[in-house]
Amino acid sequence: MAMDGPVVQVRGEVTREVPPELARFAVTVTARGRDREATLTQLAERAAAVRVLLDGSEPAVARRETGDLWVRPQTKRSGERVVGWLGSVTTTVTVTDFTALGELMLRLADQDQVSVSGPWWELRPDSPVHREARHAAIRDALLRAREYAEALGARVTALIELADTGPADRPMFARAAFAGGGGAGGGPPELELDPQPQTVQAAVQARFTISDPVLD
Repeated sequence: MAMDGPVVQVRGEVTREVPPELARFAVTVTARGRDREATLTQLAERAAAVRVLLDGSEPAVARRETGDLWVRPQTKRSGERVVGWLGSVTTTVTVTDFTALGELMLRLADQDQVSVSGPWWELRPDSPVHREARHAAIRDALLRAREYAEALGARVTALIELADTGPADRPMFARAAFAGGGGAGGGPPELELDPQPQTVQAAVQARFTISDPVLD
């Protein structure tokens, strides 16, 4: 590609901290027993109790996904004789209302044989802050190109190439774990959570033509 005049190449970048928009946490229900059918029934009942709590927490709960379901026999070390059964099912919950997050996590953890871990703070994939950061990186590149040109007594005349070189956004999280002990009286204590700011980064490489510099 033919180019008229000198060329300046710059990198534009921006780093910002913004409030999170989503919080995710995991709820794991377990059951243990000597009989397989009884263990499965117990696991299903406990999972149903969790679903009832989550149903009652809408619309704060934006999404929930069940995964990592397993049931396995427990055997003695000396052989393959089954002495019991162990089952577990984990549900990932996404919350948008942070004011209800701490209370919901503790209410779930207060259930029998339920453990809760998280939260993990995130931005929405389509959050406008990503676009705003990219625009800011382009403005930074143009500003740098103009500064270099002015130092040479020249001016920016045209854009030749623009490439996105920004790193992926880094989700931040706070990790806590709670294990349910079986419905003690008085209800769970209050828990206040401080949402962690999210680091948003964007970077571009840009090439501009500039007018003839004044070098004397």
